[in-house]
Amino acid sequence: MAFAWKASGLTYNRYLAIAARVVRRSLKEEPRVQAEKRGEMDLRFAKWQNGKQGENKNLATANAAAMADHADHGQS
Repeated sequence: MAFAWKASGLTYNRYLAIAARVVRRSLKEEPRVQAEKRGEMDLRFAKWQNGKQGENKNLATANAAAMADHADHGQS
């Protein structure tokens, strides 16, 4: 017998993310706000060149900029 999340095609991590979001949304206002803050992430990365770390950048911001740049060059 397979787990319901597996049978529906979800990964375990995705299943946990959905379950956590449902629990956070079911809380009353003050505990919900605190729980949502804990659930936020800020991913950062840095390029390494010649053995030296470059500037730390926000992943979401860098990804959005790269997608916009790709869209601009793709329409030319």
